[in-house]
Amino acid sequence: MKNLLKSRTNLFADHFCSVLQKCMKEKVLKPCKQIHGLMLTAPIDKNYLSISSRLIGAYASCGDLTSAKFLFRGTENPNVFAFNWMISALTFTGFHQEAMYYFSLLQESRKNGVLPNNYTFCVVLKACVGLMDMNKGKEVHGMVYKMGIEMDISVCNALIDMHGKCGNIFYARKVFDRMPMKDVASWTSMICGCANVGDMKESVFLFERMKLEGFEPNDFTWNAMITGYARSGNCNGAVEFFSMMSEGGLVPDLVTWNAIISGFVQGGRAQEAMELFHDMLIAGIKPNQVTVTGLLPACGMICSVGRGKEIHGLIYRMGLYINVYVASALIDMYSKCGSVKEAWNVFYTNPSRNVVSWNAMIGCYGKHGMVTSALELFDKMQDEEVQANEVTMVSVLSACVHGGLDKKGMEIFLSMWDSYNVETNKEHYACVVDLLCRCGRIEEAYDVVKQMPLEVTESVVGAFFNGCKIHERRDLAEEMAKYLSVELKKPGDFVTLSHMYASKGDWGEVQNVRKVMKDKRVYKKPGSSWV
Repeated sequence: MKNLLKSRTNLFADHFCSVLQKCMKEKVLKPCKQIHGLMLTAPIDKNYLSISSRLIGAYASCGDLTSAKFLFRGTENPNVFAFNWMISALTFTGFHQEAMYYFSLLQESRKNGVLPNNYTFCVVLKACVGLMDMNKGKEVHGMVYKMGIEMDISVCNALIDMHGKCGNIFYARKVFDRMPMKDVASWTSMICGCANVGDMKESVFLFERMKLEGFEPNDFTWNAMITGYARSGNCNGAVEFFSMMSEGGLVPDLVTWNAIISGFVQGGRAQEAMELFHDMLIAGIKPNQVTVTGLLPACGMICSVGRGKEIHGLIYRMGLYINVYVASALIDMYSKCGSVKEAWNVFYTNPSRNVVSWNAMIGCYGKHGMVTSALELFDKMQDEEVQANEVTMVSVLSACVHGGLDKKGMEIFLSMWDSYNVETNKEHYACVVDLLCRCGRIEEAYDVVKQMPLEVTESVVGAFFNGCKIHERRDLAEEMAKYLSVELKKPGDFVTLSHMYASKGDWGEVQNVRKVMKDKRVYKKPGSSWV
């Protein structure tokens, strides 16, 4: 009888596993909740076929991270698949810091025999890219070697991608050259890495070598070349590769058009991007959400709310679904064009808001000096249990900077981890230093910089020097330079230091600064205006 009951229970479990697998694939939440309800009433062994982990995975893949986290906490010994689902879902929804937290929990579970696998490292490396944390990426790279999976092609591709996107092309190339076997993704990742640091000469060399070694570039490879040229400002190169793609028998599809339009926008060539979009429509290619998300920033660049409204209208006429990314791009565009009311209308009428949408609207209020509205919206975000991320806190702290709310800003900054589960990064420190300097609390800003647990960035130094200039604290600027042994790189920092010396009539030091600028070939570009 016991065996019969066990067999029957296992049949239930088999069926539940099958349905949960379907929920994951189709990302449908309702059947997932129904299965969960049945599991609570049925006598099922949660360890059978790792059904608990599958349930966590189903919730995570459907975007219900709150339920996934709750189930994970209640699972006695989660297996590697449960960890992978949590890390993956958090990474792909932008919660990179929290994804790293679950990875650290996985590391602690080694004593229970739970080890990360190839997929774990591929996803964790994407989280490192999201954080732009090269040091953490190197740590993960070391773990890959310790586990002996450094030759796995998918892990190698993820390593190349991480190092390339974080700007360390030397390490990316090292991994690439040591690979015993490569695929198209390997070549494409390496080409992207070179393009990312502006080395288009090497990208072209790899592109040609790839073909010589028998690998046919795919759409992603062509797009990498086109985008790389466009981002570097070499419009002719981008157009040349775009034409070569057509001549090679490949018809530029929507993905290719998106790449060249997005590349021109990111390269600051807004007007040409608009013209390309027009050419795309004439060619009979219907835009999608990626197209408009990539194009809308161009309207902000040229401060053309009229063009932005035209695209907004086109979205409706073509029946494109305004997903969270399109909504966020619209909010950002209206914000940059000064139309706060239109930005709010997009935010308010969008039913599927996520952290990106909230960040865009909070940032919009902050940029336009509507600090109270920004902070009220941040409070509402907490009330609706939307998890804040690193970008949220930058937007909130920036709003405090614009409003001169030093006490409120410091209160938020000091409670970021305890209250919001967000770890402080370099951008947060830059905001705080700027906030304190603007409010005349230069000594406190100096202490914050001295106590920074992270590498002091140029933005932090620039904010501090600017504060010293405004409040005539040349003494602290000199102390900071000595304390950090600062090697100035940005023209603005040199100019700020020069102005501080000039304001005190110390022309000898002014000449010294200018001489260093000349020796290092650092030049301050003249300002320009649209007027």
